[in-house]
Amino acid sequence: MLKYVAFPGLILIVGVAYFLLTAEPIGSVLLVIFAGAMGVMTWVLLPTLDNVGPTAPVDPDFEQPRR
Repeated sequence: MLKYVAFPGLILIVGVAYFLLTAEPIGSVLLVIFAGAMGVMTWVLLPTLDNVGPTAPVDPDFEQPRR
């Protein structure tokens, strides 16, 4: 579970620190939205990280067309 929230959590912490240090809400909201987007990206894509190889069966009889 930690690997799913580590990077988005770090972005969220930066967003909160940015708001506390500058009191600028626009940049903080953008960082929080980006943290949410990265959370969705890691939730969806991180489980597929170790899937390597072709996505379809390879046809051994297939030949490239010649000119």
